[in-house]
Amino acid sequence: MTGFPIPDTAAAKSLGLALREVGYSESAVHELLGEDAYLGEEEDAPADERRLPAGRLATVIRMFFLQRSVTIGEAVRALGRRGVEALETTGLATVGDEVVPRVRILPIGRLLVAADGYAQGDDPSDYVAIYSPTSRLCDSLTPRPRVARALDVGTGSGIHALLAASHADHVVATDVNARALAFTELNAAVNGLTNVECRRGSLFEPVADETFDLITCNAPYVVSPERRWAYRDSGLQADEVSERVVREAAAHLADGGFATLLVSWLARDEDEPDERVLEWAERTGCDSWILSTWESDPLGHASEWNSHLEGEAFDRALDEWTAYFEGLGVRWISEGAVLLHKRPGGGEARVDSIEPDDVDVADEQIRRAFASRARLSELVGRDELLEQRLSLEMAFWMEQELEPEQGRASIVDSRIQLSEGTNSAVDVDPGVLDVVASLDGRTQLGDVIRTVGGQQGFSRTELTRLERAAVRATRELLELGALGLD
Repeated sequence: MTGFPIPDTAAAKSLGLALREVGYSESAVHELLGEDAYLGEEEDAPADERRLPAGRLATVIRMFFLQRSVTIGEAVRALGRRGVEALETTGLATVGDEVVPRVRILPIGRLLVAADGYAQGDDPSDYVAIYSPTSRLCDSLTPRPRVARALDVGTGSGIHALLAASHADHVVATDVNARALAFTELNAAVNGLTNVECRRGSLFEPVADETFDLITCNAPYVVSPERRWAYRDSGLQADEVSERVVREAAAHLADGGFATLLVSWLARDEDEPDERVLEWAERTGCDSWILSTWESDPLGHASEWNSHLEGEAFDRALDEWTAYFEGLGVRWISEGAVLLHKRPGGGEARVDSIEPDDVDVADEQIRRAFASRARLSELVGRDELLEQRLSLEMAFWMEQELEPEQGRASIVDSRIQLSEGTNSAVDVDPGVLDVVASLDGRTQLGDVIRTVGGQQGFSRTELTRLERAAVRATRELLELGALGLD
């Protein structure tokens, strides 16, 4: 795939203006192709194409969302002659009697992002992936305060660098893949961004002793015996690339900085799956939040990452991958995110499991969670937390599971379920639901507990039990960022 894209700034800017003038956006795609349009595969494109009406916007969606050819006349009517010339100049399409797209360009929020088209399974090593499920996860789990300097490591199409450019004065994007950096430069120009700097090199090598207020990295973290694709395979042994990313990200964080790192980690015992990643995190000296999104035994891992293969090729891959893990003594593989926050006296680690498909934008939740953990570290014990004024900061719902018992309903399970951000759930004692629902940010926690206990006619022993359960639950909700601490 060498030879394109060509990051011609003027041409890329013209293309971006043409695409926006015609109204190419996420909402437009959803309106014409449905809410699940972004989940479609290449085999869905012919049917999706038939759903499109005539018109300029539909032509653009055919070309760049579905990667289908159009006539030169249709392309000119949709983008104008300068827009079509920009496609040819940048190498994003072959222009003749037909305009044949060589890439996909997806609207991602306010951005337009170009990268290689649908994966074929036999793509070259420098293939650059478009906005993937892991890209979405990294995006959703990235804190977004206003910062001076941001760094995106292994930038790929540049999506995370471009997202950071909206709230960072300057962004550095690194990648070992020259084509990835070409896409990043082109995408910055398409979006009219001038504060993104590209540097070629492996991981953190291009930034030497520099520090940053925000670091993102969707690393080539897949543990495998292969070196097939730059975006997937690091070429390093076992989970070494993930360990390096966590360690070096912490070393390059400025005080008060945040990092969102997608990585994987191995375990010799599936009953202790997170031992290694906890060790990495604790060594950084940063507060860390480890969010496990997927885990499997070696066979399941091999099957998942070789699903593009068929027949004998698939069988050979399974044999090769499982033999590799057996040689490492590995029994379990986990994937997920490591979030870091650097502060004086930090070093607390927390592990949670989340469902990646359920994760929404968690920016404010993550910042609030780390701020609460810093405050909680200053509180000596339960009594000090009882003196704090807590507020509800996220939408959530409460549920109780009832079970008939001797002619009456008995509560057997109570839970608080977040309905935004990480969509995490916390199991709590039944009385705690009323306590949490009564938090108003003005009344001390201890007073709220006593009021709830009084309303329910609790004895002193029952009130003490409620107090312990409420402190335990509110501390958990504070660490999840669901509650605020004055």
